[in-house]
Amino acid sequence: MSNDKARLIGRSSSHFTRLARVFAEDLGVSYEFVPIHDMRSLDPRDYGGNPALKLPVLELGEATIFGTDNICRALARVAPAPRRILWQEDLPDTRSRNAQEFVWHAMQAQVQLAFGTEVARLPPDNVYFIKAAAGLRNVLALLDDQWPAIETSLPGRDLSMLETALFCLFEHLAFRVTVPREPYRNLAGFAHRFGERPSARNTPYCFDARPA
Repeated sequence: MSNDKARLIGRSSSHFTRLARVFAEDLGVSYEFVPIHDMRSLDPRDYGGNPALKLPVLELGEATIFGTDNICRALARVAPAPRRILWQEDLPDTRSRNAQEFVWHAMQAQVQLAFGTEVARLPPDNVYFIKAAAGLRNVLALLDDQWPAIETSLPGRDLSMLETALFCLFEHLAFRVTVPREPYRNLAGFAHRFGERPSARNTPYCFDARPA
């Protein structure tokens, strides 16, 4: 695959999109960012042809790639220089692999809460959202408790899916407030450190301006 025509379709307000953008920035892969303006659209063409109506989508040469994990792996394959990337299957033990699973769960729960209550304007006191928020808080508490040991256990790397996803999740909780972040001091310290990376500074959350 060639990255000559790399186009990343997503939203600057999306933590899944930001994860892919951090990877692209960190790996030195140039790309054009194409925002999706209306998440209520039911037209796959508005999502880069994704029939699931989800983001992000990467157009890379002649290939169209769906899903954040797939996109990050494709970006790694076309990076101008090799980097030490810690993928989920490279995590050293059950605890760190569970942590990755919990981060994925929390990211989905955040979408569920933000889209359901803010975009769809459904009642937040519905048990569907109450359970999602409770599970999100439980996961954050567990990650906060275990993170110092998990972080220490990770082998040498330039970039990792687990850390990048966790950073994007934790920062998104401040951008779209669903549950408070204040109790999770270990995660806050990690996010602050990761946030010093140029790739993190270059991809802040914002709402994409609609075309005039």
